[in-house]
Amino acid sequence: MTGMTGRRRLPTPSAGGTRPTHNGSQDEVPSGSTVGELIEADSGARRVSRSEVSSLSAYLHTLRDHPVLSRDEEHELAVLYVQTHDRVPARKLITANLRLVVKIAQEYRRAHRNLLDLIQEGNVGLIQAVQRYDPFRGVKLSTYAAWWIRAYILKFILANWRIVRIGTTQAQRRLFFNLRRERERMERMGLETDSKRLAAALDVSEGDVVEMERRLAASEMSLDAPVRAEGLQGRTQGDMVPAAPATRPDLQVENGEFQELLRSKLESFGAGLHDRELHIFRDRLLADQPATLEQIGSDHGVSRERARQIEERLKKKLRVFLETELGDSLGDVPVADPPK
Repeated sequence: MTGMTGRRRLPTPSAGGTRPTHNGSQDEVPSGSTVGELIEADSGARRVSRSEVSSLSAYLHTLRDHPVLSRDEEHELAVLYVQTHDRVPARKLITANLRLVVKIAQEYRRAHRNLLDLIQEGNVGLIQAVQRYDPFRGVKLSTYAAWWIRAYILKFILANWRIVRIGTTQAQRRLFFNLRRERERMERMGLETDSKRLAAALDVSEGDVVEMERRLAASEMSLDAPVRAEGLQGRTQGDMVPAAPATRPDLQVENGEFQELLRSKLESFGAGLHDRELHIFRDRLLADQPATLEQIGSDHGVSRERARQIEERLKKKLRVFLETELGDSLGDVPVADPPK
């Protein structure tokens, strides 16, 4: 149906806002020139390969076999598809608008080196548009389909602009396409372009602006790339990435030894408890699923408030005991409060 190599599912596009309405209005979708300016600042478009030109020419040649429909023909086919869900009228509507996909894809060719990729993504958007089109709203299919075509193309550009994906949330997508334009607009007006003002103008959080600026300014680097520094020959960038605390062997050993010591001290503390305190210690403070204060009180014939008072007294005793036995190694770790 795409006119290209057949592939994959039909996801809902999320490149920029909500879907278009049938009254002719559309949500803001960045134009090809806007995306081109943005990408040009990062890397620029590469030259088209000879094989791509050949494949593109062959594809454009096949489009001549699909005639353009008149407005009445388009309406009749669309009504027939809505009523019958027959694939034949749907296919005619799709093939008659493949030229529209090529035209829109051309606007974004500076953003991605392979125009055929953009055309194929746009064709998927066209299929979605035909499936959702309502011919009784008085809007031309091409007007309605243009939004879906752009949405799928933009989603593809975002997913393939860099190896590390950016624009994974709606706020990030809005920033990706509008941050640079909004900053330039503010500069022309003589306004200070700090992250707070930009966030307010684009209706996103200040943290999102700071994070997107950091992503756009950063360049990609392979972890296998060699380190170009004296005395570090043979080392890669991956070797220089600091290990997380949880993966450091020395800290793992230290933490394991401390946990074992703490376990033995808790056993010693529990050996000196009796009756209600021992019950609270084992079933409240050490249990994976602590008993409630009502349960403790019911088992010992006291009120919930009395059980809470005993628990508070017990926790103070435990704190004093651990500080005496472990000293500074205990740190500021509090005795956890179990659920009430």
